[in-house]
Formats: sequence, C-alpha cells, structure tokens
Amino acid sequence: MIVHLLDGTYELFRQFYGRRRATKGEDEPFGAVVGVLHSVLEMIEQGATHLGVATDHVIESFRNALWPGYKTGDGIEPALWAQFHPLEDALAAMGVVVWPMIELEADDALASAARIASADDRVQKVCIWTPDKDLAQCVQGDRVVQVDRRGKTVRNADGVREKFGVEPGLIPDFLALVGDAADGYPGISGIGAVTAARLLNRHGVIENFPPTVLGNDRDQALLFKQLATLRTDAPLFRNVDALEWRGPTEAFAACTAHLGDERLLKRCGTLAREPGQPKGAP
Repeated sequence: MIVHLLDGTYELFRQFYGRRRATKGEDEPFGAVVGVLHSVLEMIEQGATHLGVATDHVIESFRNALWPGYKTGDGIEPALWAQFHPLEDALAAMGVVVWPMIELEADDALASAARIASADDRVQKVCIWTPDKDLAQCVQGDRVVQVDRRGKTVRNADGVREKFGVEPGLIPDFLALVGDAADGYPGISGIGAVTAARLLNRHGVIENFPPTVLGNDRDQALLFKQLATLRTDAPLFRNVDALEWRGPTEAFAACTAHLGDERLLKRCGTLAREPGQPKGAP
C-alpha cells in the first residue's frame, strides 16, 4: 500500500489565496475548506486508499518557548483563521483521519506519521504532500518522498541532495545555519546555502564542527537546529490500517449543507460505492 500524508495547514493557505485571486477578493466563508475537501477527494479518485491530514489547531507550539521570534498566529487573516477548525471537523466527517496539533506542529505530526508508516513492511511508499523544506529531513531513499502539488514534483533522497546539497538527515543542521524566514529564525550571519552545505559535507552535524568554525555562534546554531528538528514521537496511530479511507460518516451530509457545497456529498458517495480503488501514487 501507499500512504499519503497531507499538510492541512498548507493546503488551507493554498486554497484560500488561490480562491481569493479567482473571486477578486470576495472571500467565501468556507471556500478554502471546500477546496481542500475536493482536493482530498481527487486524490482518492486517483487511487489513494490510506491517508491522514495534519493541521495546526493552534499556530504556537513548544518552539515558541525556545525562541521568542518563532512564528505565531499573528498576521493570519481572520477570514482564513476562521476556517482552520471547520476544516478539521469536515475532514473527520468525510471519514479522513485528521490530526489537529496543539503542543506540536502539523510538521511534527507528518514526521511522526511517516516514521510509523514507513516501519510497516506492507507499506511500499510514504508520500508527504507539502513543499515545506522542513519535511525534507524525513525523506528516505525512494520509500519516503515529498510531493509538491503546486510544483508538480516528487522529491526523493537524490532530489533533496540536488536541491540543498546535503543528505536528508542533515536538513535540520542546514536550516539552523541558513535560517528559515517562514518559521522566524535567522540562521547564522554570514553563512549561506553554499557555505552551509560545504561545512556539513566536510564536518557532518553541527555538534561535530571544530570550535573555530562557528565560534560564539555555536550555541545559537544548536538552538536553531532544535527548532528545525521535527519530532517523530507523536503517538498518532499504531497501525496503518487506521488510515484507510472507508467512506464518509453519517455527519457528512449535514456538514456539506453547512459548507454550502452539495457536490461534496455526491462525489464522496460515488467514491464510497466504488469497490477496489487502485493503490496509486505520484
């Protein structure tokens, strides 16, 4: 089987701003939620049988206590923020496993789910649907890959090395050195992507750097590495069988009526009646 893991927060942002361009700024109350649901149903139509969606139920996490500049929910548009929790409820009603994260982030859930799923011998491949560079650290050969829906690319371990210049396991060290503006930490002054890759390929992890390489910046680099390292210990599920989509729940009819898109119910019902969906992958 192939396991598909989706970054629900990213998908919601993508749908919200994509629809805003199409509607010329007139935000539909649940437009982004509807867009994500149709996108998930499209994946099922194309053969996905086992999938889970991670969301940021709150934006802040344990990392905010480690670095005051770490990302928060400040600046998220109210029309977008109002759709976070309805998305979680709608996915659950549609019968899709969803992990709303509070102390950890959605990225941590994806990393944890990838670890659990890839340990199952029945799993042929794990596809992590997000372009977020943090998740590159989870890539394992051709077994655990990143899928960028918008860029229409699949990144395996060779792809990670080609893009960043380092092995997937060195991505937290790479990000610690170059920084991650989206997450709110700046990296180490004077070290860009090329220099970071050269240092990591020469010395390995930051902990192995000679003291003269980073000097007084060593402790800060290790702190940034802690921010960039995804947690893989979230107890999301025990068995990948829990991720199998078996159709919508009885609550989905009322949910689609509330969302204002009856097409979802029809589309979902048609899929639930079709036996033997192929186990496709990107």
